Amino acid sequence: MKNYNTTKRVLVTGGAGFLGSHLCERLLKEGNDVLCVDNFYTGTKRNIAHLLDNPNFEVIRHDVTFPLYVEVDDIYNLACPASPIHYQFDPVQTTKTSVHGAINMLGLAKRLRARIFQASTSEVYGDPEVHPQPESYWGRVNTIGIRSCYDEGKRCAETLFFDYHRQHDLTIKVARIFNTYGPRMHPNDGRVVSNFIVQALSGEPITLYGDGSQTRSFCYVDDLINAFMAMMNTADDVTGPINIGNPTEFTIRSLAELVVELTGSKSRIEYRPLPSDDPRQRQPDITLARSALGWEPSTALRDGLLKTITYFEQTL
Repeated sequence: MKNYNTTKRVLVTGGAGFLGSHLCERLLKEGNDVLCVDNFYTGTKRNIAHLLDNPNFEVIRHDVTFPLYVEVDDIYNLACPASPIHYQFDPVQTTKTSVHGAINMLGLAKRLRARIFQASTSEVYGDPEVHPQPESYWGRVNTIGIRSCYDEGKRCAETLFFDYHRQHDLTIKVARIFNTYGPRMHPNDGRVVSNFIVQALSGEPITLYGDGSQTRSFCYVDDLINAFMAMMNTADDVTGPINIGNPTEFTIRSLAELVVELTGSKSRIEYRPLPSDDPRQRQPDITLARSALGWEPSTALRDGLLKTITYFEQTL
């Protein structure tokens, strides 16, 4: 549906979540009219409280597994619990959120002829045999494991996006997000950065799974949102998938040691068994992001952690 107002109307599903709230904030700063949709399963009103007085911001409590009838120009589909603790709590609902949510948002985009962005994930690569992971790698995923509800749900969502693109000529943008951190992370989401910071600030032992030699790449949230915006503004033929993340690799042990240093904590490190299907390595190849988006992360891990620690110090 054509927008006769000069202000672009943008829908963000999962808009009260960690990433969604930062995206809503950025879209508002750029003069857009933003509709935040969230069922508040993992998102919180606290994340968007500072936006509620903005006349260009609106919130709807809604579950994307049900159809939504609104009029918008662009859609960012971020709705889905992203941490293992949350997505494994109700795995059937997790899969439904990824799959039914994608179908409903794609159907909306088809009706409106709107651009639609899918927040996919590095989890589509599973426990990779190729390192670092380029977009051409098809992945190594356990279809029946405890993480499969999220991994396979996101893989199916990608399939749906590209089928809608081919069958209905829909303008799609698919980004594969690697580990991201920053203010507004849920303190109990089980993700490594928030876990370590909360434990360090509380003086509790830092729990390290395995021997800590497994690696991750950590992208600060502001850098990630820059990539989202850049990708949505590319030409229609730039569909993705495009890896979005920080290619600098760190061991989990080195992350724990850095968090202890930056918090000044007396916490000691405790080692526990590695969970099922936990990847040994995860690092993006961002060659395509550099060439197609002119993007790469610019926030050093130490700087991003300091901002994140400050946030948790103020909220815990």
